[in-house]
Amino acid sequence: MKNEPTLNVAIMKTIIPGKNEEYLAEALQNYANAQCPVALTGAGISVASGIADFRSPGGLWSVFSPDKYASIDVFHRQPEKAWKLYRALGQALQNKKPNSAHQGLANLEQEGLLAGIVTQNVDNLHQVAGSRHVLEIHGDHQHLQCLNCGDLVPVVPEHYSGDIPLCKHCAVPYKPNVVLFGEAVRHLEEIQELIMQCDLLLVIGTSANVYPAAGLPALVRERGGLIYEFNLEPALAAARWTSHNSGSNYFFEGDLSHTLPSFCKAVLHSK
Repeated sequence: MKNEPTLNVAIMKTIIPGKNEEYLAEALQNYANAQCPVALTGAGISVASGIADFRSPGGLWSVFSPDKYASIDVFHRQPEKAWKLYRALGQALQNKKPNSAHQGLANLEQEGLLAGIVTQNVDNLHQVAGSRHVLEIHGDHQHLQCLNCGDLVPVVPEHYSGDIPLCKHCAVPYKPNVVLFGEAVRHLEEIQELIMQCDLLLVIGTSANVYPAAGLPALVRERGGLIYEFNLEPALAAARWTSHNSGSNYFFEGDLSHTLPSFCKAVLHSK
């Protein structure tokens, strides 16, 4: 990593596989010049691993209404309802493997070309792929937590059936270690610290509609940083932000399970 980015344009440049080679070369040069590249990932990066977006047809929210199953108030009143959702989530995530997009980001980090990942996902696939600096803003599905004493235990297959597991210290129901509606997000101070250093943000597989993650691209742009977006369609609408430098600098069009690994390989090759 060398100098600061040389470009901060307001007009988005679309990069299509096999086309726009001059835009790709420009994007690669600016990446090489970045001091602190960071990735922000959402559900879209895990679709190729067989995990459906919660909000997509057939996703969890089409079966379990969030306000009826996924709030902390519901957990306190009717923990069995929250556990129905958690078990469905756990079963959906069982035996899933990282895909080439997860692996591409892990490869960048291992070569010192990615400072960290902020993820909205709870599937642990970044870590399985080999990424080490992963900030899970919505928690993880690999542990259970006791809201009374703070005990944290790993999930085992038996938790997906039978009675709701109880804390061995307090005898109160364990809560899945995922952020339910009404709870504070995780690692916010660390995320803010990382984003304040970030001068290039990869926005991957997220509509950037849910805060506080939705505000991170704007923070990077307001500080003069660059945004590289990997989605099927541009999600970072300029109208959503007040900055005159709104939206993405570069939009990589197409299936991110192809576009992101290809870009990561190009970054490594041009190192």
